[in-house]
Formats: sequence, C-alpha cells, structure tokens
Amino acid sequence: MKRKVSRLGAALLAAFLLAGCGSNSGSASVEATYEMSSDAAMAQEAGGAESALLPEGTATDETAQKIIYRATLSLESTDFDAARDTLLAAVDANGAWLEYSQLSGSAEDRDRRASYTVRVPVDNYSAFLAQAGESGSVLNLEENAENVTSDYIDLQARLDSLENQRDRLNELAAQAETTADLLEIESQLSDVQYQLESYTRQMRTLSGQVTYSTVDISLREVATLTPTATTFPGRLAEAFRGGWSGFVLFLQGLVLTLVYLWPLLLLAVIVVLVVRALARRHRVRHPRPPKPASPPSGPATYSTPPAPSAPPTDDAKPKY
Repeated sequence: MKRKVSRLGAALLAAFLLAGCGSNSGSASVEATYEMSSDAAMAQEAGGAESALLPEGTATDETAQKIIYRATLSLESTDFDAARDTLLAAVDANGAWLEYSQLSGSAEDRDRRASYTVRVPVDNYSAFLAQAGESGSVLNLEENAENVTSDYIDLQARLDSLENQRDRLNELAAQAETTADLLEIESQLSDVQYQLESYTRQMRTLSGQVTYSTVDISLREVATLTPTATTFPGRLAEAFRGGWSGFVLFLQGLVLTLVYLWPLLLLAVIVVLVVRALARRHRVRHPRPPKPASPPSGPATYSTPPAPSAPPTDDAKPKY
C-alpha cells in the first residue's frame, strides 16, 4: 500500500512540475533537458574513468576510445591503368567503398587524373594505406586522428536522458484527466521527440565516421616520375635527367605549337611579302629628290686680301 501511495505521489509531483514548466517558454524545457543530460554525461564520464583502470582486453563498446581517422594520399604513375586497377583492388580487398570518384584527362595526352574518397573500415585502415601506396609512387601522405570519445559520451547521455523523458511523458499522458493536461503533455512530448531525432542523427554521423575511416586519394599520370632521391649525387643525376627531359619537352611543345599555328604563320609570310612588294613599287614610281650638297664641315678659314701697291713716285721713275 505504501508503495502504491508513493508511486501516485511521484506521478502527481511530476505532473505538477510539467504544468509549471508549461507556463514558461520552450527554452525552459531545453535548459532542463540540458541540465539532466549534463548530469548523465558526468556520471558516464566517471564510469569511463573507472573503466580506464580495467585490464587490457576487457574494454567494451561503451568504454572504448572513439577515434576518427582521416588520411590524404597523393600518387603518380607512368602506367595509369595499372595503378588505378591496383588501387581499386585494394578498395575491394579491405571491404571499403568509394564515396566519391572523378576522372579527367585523356590517354592520348597522358595527363589523366583520378580523385577518390574511400571509406575504409577502421580495422583495415593501416592495411589499406599500405596497399594503396603500392599502386604508384607516393608523393605525399598525411594522416590525422581525432579523438571524439567525449562527444560520443555526451551524445549518448543526452539520448538516454531524452528517452527517459519521453517514457515519463507517455506515462503521464496515459494518466491525464483533463484535455488541457493532455495537450500540455503532448506539447512537451513533441519537443522531446524533436530533440531526440536531432541527437540521433548526430550520433549516426559520428558513429559512421568512427566506424569507417576517410581516405582522400589523388592519382596523376606522368611521363617521368618525380625525383625522390635524398643524397646529393642522386639528386644531381636526377636534376640532369630532369633538365634534359624538360628541354626535350620544350622542343616538342615548340614544334607542336608551330604545327598548330602553320596557317597563321603562312598568312603572316604572305602579308610581309605583299607589303614589301608594294613598298618597292612605290619607291620606283616616286623616287626621292636628290639631297642638296651640304657645305664642307670644319672651321671656316678667311684669307686677307693683299694690300694695293702705291703708285710710283718721280724719283722712282726710270730716267732716260
């Protein structure tokens, strides 16, 4: 009998609290939910701290670390088809699947590029990276690990708290005596259900990222592989080979450019010949007048005229 009375009192107290919350805005319900979920999260974290002291091999899904692994792999190969086949075989062998795929370029120009986003089971993450690296020459490999254990625990605690609230509200709705109480309970139940669905979607996304690692792969077709030597003699030899290859490619590109532009070059030659012919004809028909003689250059010299001679005097005349 006492148990029955205590249960009835608890139900009345919960109904009174819900009625009081109904007079406030919807934000009060959210704050109450957050406080309850925070308490549950603290309790869950405390349990996680205790589970850290357990021997190795006794961890469960609730106590295991939740880590999201991501990697970016850049490859190049002189045999694009073989490299792509090896890469796709590694995807199938490790139970992975392609989330994104793109292929560009042409085999004739030897400039094909492939981009893949691969979702790999976390248990096969390392094995897949090793096999994918064998499909071509590795240019770059970046790995990232993000520990989301606290986020996972917090989401799980919020879900548990919201599920408990939903169960209590369903019980109170079954015991409601008036239409007003029933409407108020259904309003609270709708808010709880909305939050529950939102957190459920977040939990599914987080669980998917933890369960399947993400690897972004880019594969490029090249005529010669990028040098990877680290010693000076090796780097020097590769520099000579790379310089010669670059010079040959430059000549090939120049020849191809001239071949592509031969109509324009022919037109330019014809235009030049016509202009020169017209200029020659114009010079023949309209010869230039001769230029006037220019005065001699240099400083001018002035000569003094001779002084006139004096007439002869009588004394100077000859005598006969």
